Amino acid sequence: MSQDTLIKLNCPTCQKAITWSERYPFRPFCSERCKLIDLGEWANEGHRIPGEDAVAQNDELE
Repeated sequence: MSQDTLIKLNCPTCQKAITWSERYPFRPFCSERCKLIDLGEWANEGHRIPGEDAVAQNDELE
């Protein structure tokens, strides 16, 4: 892959500029640390996808 076709992006956690390449095996994150920080945010419901709770929807069916 030539230098012109490399995809450049920012790490979603720390915003460090990286390229989509084997040099960054945790892409789109710059490191395992940033990947785990993001995972922790999802686990603690710091990141959420908008919508109704699935549990509430299932209770309505019964």
